[in-house]
Amino acid sequence: MLDVYNGASCCFTGPRPEKLPWGDDERQIGCVKLKSRLFDTLGAVYSSGIRHFICGMAKGCDMYFAEAVIALRDERPGITLEAAIPCDSQSSSWSLSQRQRYDYIVHQCDVETILQHQYTPDCMHKRNEYMVDHSSLLIAVYGGTGGGTLYTINYALRQGLEVIRLTP
Repeated sequence: MLDVYNGASCCFTGPRPEKLPWGDDERQIGCVKLKSRLFDTLGAVYSSGIRHFICGMAKGCDMYFAEAVIALRDERPGITLEAAIPCDSQSSSWSLSQRQRYDYIVHQCDVETILQHQYTPDCMHKRNEYMVDHSSLLIAVYGGTGGGTLYTINYALRQGLEVIRLTP
């Protein structure tokens, strides 16, 4: 495994498409603007010295985050991207295009961490805790609703992480 934890790391949390105002339509102006803000935020995080980024690989905002890190890596040196995969079957029920996007992103990652082989009801929470426990900063797309994003924000705050919130 790469020695990626010798400096600060940044992880990410955000909603899946069904909780976003634009759903799956990433051409909507709100989505385009969010992706731009996310890229700009990652640039600022990079400028602060963070080079390792951890993504939970869920549909929606996680994919935006990973793709923004990949784009930033094309412009700036030293960036590593880690896929924190909650279980082997994470993408097995997704559509073909969603699985292809997932597979492309995983292939672009420098580190692939599979937290467990079998799905369990708490594997997503375990993935989120792993990401926070291996980071010093959390970027969160959060629009005020409950769920996994709020859980991860609260866990990060309890662990003493700085949290950057972006609204969808």
